[in-house]
Amino acid sequence: MTTPRFVFIDNVAIRNRMAGIWKQVFRASTLIAIIALFALMFNIINQVAGYVIYEARVSPDTLVPAGVSLDTLPKEELIKILQGNISKPAFAKLEKDGPFAERSAADVLGLIYERVVKLEVKQTWGLWDSFTRKAEIDATLKSDYPKGQLVFQSWISGGFLNRPQSSNPVVAGIRTAVLGSLWTILFTILVAFPLGVGAAIYLEEYSSDNWLNRLIRTNINNLAGVPSIVYGILGLAIFVRVLEPVTSGSVFGLVDPNTANGRTVLSAGFTLALLVLPIIIINAQEAIRAVPHSLRKASYGIGATKWQTVWSHVLPNAMPGILTGTILAVSRAIGETAPLVVVGASTFITFDPSSPFSKFTTLPIQIYQWTSRPQAEFRNLAAAAILVLMIMLLSLNAVAIVLRNRLGKKL
Repeated sequence: MTTPRFVFIDNVAIRNRMAGIWKQVFRASTLIAIIALFALMFNIINQVAGYVIYEARVSPDTLVPAGVSLDTLPKEELIKILQGNISKPAFAKLEKDGPFAERSAADVLGLIYERVVKLEVKQTWGLWDSFTRKAEIDATLKSDYPKGQLVFQSWISGGFLNRPQSSNPVVAGIRTAVLGSLWTILFTILVAFPLGVGAAIYLEEYSSDNWLNRLIRTNINNLAGVPSIVYGILGLAIFVRVLEPVTSGSVFGLVDPNTANGRTVLSAGFTLALLVLPIIIINAQEAIRAVPHSLRKASYGIGATKWQTVWSHVLPNAMPGILTGTILAVSRAIGETAPLVVVGASTFITFDPSSPFSKFTTLPIQIYQWTSRPQAEFRNLAAAAILVLMIMLLSLNAVAIVLRNRLGKKL
């Protein structure tokens, strides 16, 4: 018995109607995601620049000869100005905290603005308000701050990138946090990448299908979803406490004088390496599994050993996929905060990390610390730091993508 033709026509019409509905749902979800991303970026960029009202207790022009700008003086002249305008005990304390011979001109200039000029931010406006409410801003300056100075300022600048952290938003910078992030990510990659790829090679090429290896694979998949704070607790227990002689550098005689325990860059790098290791292993396994078995058989056919086959044929073909997984892992690691706070990252630090055994902070922690402050100007600094963090992340990803594409072209 044949099915009437109109039944098929009705089914096609229903399927087409449902397909049209789902198409609109997917289109709407994409549009909502774009709008949310645009709103996020607008909110960040809106706070990166705008009008600022400053008031100085001491005018910078009174510290230098007429026609000379304080910002253009060499470091030696800046040190003389600082020394002549603060007490001897205060200058000696600054020398003890960081010898002026090792400080940059930007550091000394920041100290002058902080200790002598005492430039204060009275009120700030975002980029949108700066363009749309200029008359109101001028009126506020004349009525509320007659001695103030109105400046259109970008919170991202060369000085912002080159200055260390400070409690004064006028001279605060992110140099220490940027260096801490780069040190930490360097050790994360150096540890996690070879271990992750090596584990993936073993699981895909050498391990047999038994209960132990199946248990290992299952646990690796589960570890990829463990909250990052758990890895922070693990890092605190193992790297900061148990392996303190190693992570503090005392075993090698390289203890940083500013660090008295294992709360160092090395501990942070090892902790983040544990965090991203399951992600790298899983993605590397998928990349190795995608290599055609015909390549392996051809290699065996000409007399190559197992390792020669893996090294010369499997890994080169899997490397683009492995690097893609590494990009994802690094993207997660560079934005982590919770495990680093547990391990002992500083929320306020004014000296740069100079070795794996140094005390440290990172950009995400710096951003969190600024956003928790009540002053509005610190939110502007946080927005600027967010853009710098995004640029760092995109730059690292771009390097990995270029390497992946070059390897792909050679195959």
